[in-house]
Amino acid sequence: MPERSEELRQKLRSLPESPGCYLMKSGIQSGGKILYVGKAVNLKNRVRSYFQASRGHTPKVMAMIDKIEDFDIMLCDTNLEALILECNLIKRHMPYYNILLKDDKAYPYLRIDLREDYPRLELARRMKDDGARYFGPYIGATSVREVIEVVRKVFPLRTCTKAINPGGRPLRPCLHHQIGQCLAPCAGNVTREAYHAELRQVIDFLSGRYQNVADALRGRMLEAAAELRYEQAATLRQQIQDVEMLMEKQKAVSTAGGDQDILALAQDGLDAMVQILFVRGGRMVGGEHFALERAGDADIAEVMQSFLLQFYEDAGQIPAEILTEALPEDAETVELLLREVRGAKVALRQPQRGQKHELIALAKKNAEDALQKRNARLQSQRARTVDACAALGEAIGLPAPPRRIEGYDISNTQGTLSVGAMVVCVDGVASKKDYRHFRIKTVQGPNDFASMHEVITRRFEHAKREREERAAKGLPLQGGSFTDLPDLVLIDGGPQQLAFALRAMRASGFDIPMFGLAEKLEEIYLPGAAEPLLLDRHSPALHLIQRVRDEAHRFGVARHRGLRGKSATQSQLEEIPGVGPARRRALLKHFKNIEAIRRATPEQLCEAPGITKPAAQAVYLHFLALK
Repeated sequence: MPERSEELRQKLRSLPESPGCYLMKSGIQSGGKILYVGKAVNLKNRVRSYFQASRGHTPKVMAMIDKIEDFDIMLCDTNLEALILECNLIKRHMPYYNILLKDDKAYPYLRIDLREDYPRLELARRMKDDGARYFGPYIGATSVREVIEVVRKVFPLRTCTKAINPGGRPLRPCLHHQIGQCLAPCAGNVTREAYHAELRQVIDFLSGRYQNVADALRGRMLEAAAELRYEQAATLRQQIQDVEMLMEKQKAVSTAGGDQDILALAQDGLDAMVQILFVRGGRMVGGEHFALERAGDADIAEVMQSFLLQFYEDAGQIPAEILTEALPEDAETVELLLREVRGAKVALRQPQRGQKHELIALAKKNAEDALQKRNARLQSQRARTVDACAALGEAIGLPAPPRRIEGYDISNTQGTLSVGAMVVCVDGVASKKDYRHFRIKTVQGPNDFASMHEVITRRFEHAKREREERAAKGLPLQGGSFTDLPDLVLIDGGPQQLAFALRAMRASGFDIPMFGLAEKLEEIYLPGAAEPLLLDRHSPALHLIQRVRDEAHRFGVARHRGLRGKSATQSQLEEIPGVGPARRRALLKHFKNIEAIRRATPEQLCEAPGITKPAAQAVYLHFLALK
């Protein structure tokens, strides 16, 4: 344990025996950041335990303790208050050593507002306390679309937003009614009672009671067949098949027909993965997994508590029963908090045997599979990014892997509207906020060598000036538009482009590793090297520099095309006498594009600010002559 200051030891001695929250903080020199937020029934015992060498802390906690130089406490009256405060503090400060659920998914729900006379089935991204019935959540757009499609085939509810006035003039039924997918309440073809009878079947269907719906449809089909209404019977048969197909996709897991969430955890020593399965109406309707960074060696009960509190804090729907692989540290208080959020009873259970235990095992299997796939994906990404940077640095003889790589390219058409493009790659990943364009100012005609010299000169002169200004103000050198310097510079071109770029950089007072990449054979030209370097075609290093080169080319071409299109538009207006730069800008701002100006009448042209009748007449006659 590191030596603690006398002030910190005094705070430890004066801790109260009270429920509350504690905030572990780094020192002022490290920014005074909040490292960890926790809650305790007894603050005195819990906070002191962190600073006792005899306690068997995990490596993660040991790493945090080494950084703790101060802490704050916030007292509460009850353990529940402390739990709620802990949730709010974690959400506000996002401490590094807390288990954080970083997820911005908004799962879709289906909504029916029964207070309306003729409700519609609507898609909702959030569940609100507005008196409507919500069904879900559905995992992803595909699953919710499947349900909506079946509902619309089987139950002819209205889909439009037209206001329906029972005492008013009936409207003409739309195409949906003609193909049997709407009861047409707008045309007065159905009473409110009959519509709501159909709606009750929809609610049964969405609540998971598929068999009731299938049986009702089968009875109607047999009745239609007995009365020789074969077309209607065939339609009902197809509807039964649609319902049964959806039933087959959703695994039946409970004869009780209740709503449950099933949670299990997988850990690999570094990170953790929580798998949650959603059971609605006794059927498994989907699942989702959540990665928890730096929770791979944490206690399962601690991870479960953190996940439950963060996941269900803003959840649109909390089921009556939540099954977990391990109960949270303070299960009774967590259960009480979930009840308050739901507004009804919530049972938090850890099944040991039977069907519910088998569901936990299924969730555990899915969690392990998701963690394995995530690690494989991260390993593949690392091979393409960080490892590729290391391989590139080794291939061209750098003392350390390059973190920031800048790529440059020139785009023009026969020397006109020349643009220099600068793209940036940090740790093998594109950093688009650092991309820059340079309009070539000093070069006339198609001279890519001189254009590259101008771009590199301007880039590093910007850097030198900004760094000098920040140093004079006592500010850190990093933080300006051009102050972050590259570890490696890629020039799209051969030895001549490289030579021009190298002279420009050194003239600005910088000496940063630079190389050129010739496209034909993907040859790497290094300053002073007699022969170009050829990397293996399958080398991650070569793939990395190809991506940087291609991105610089794409970025430059996109900018050049934009300038070319703008120039073509402006050139048509420049030919019109009496229409100067101000009027050209006014016309383009008012009409948005040249085609709209071409179609406008003189009266419409006068509506643009600053356009007089003579000017409008000149524009109109100009485009009239071109027709």
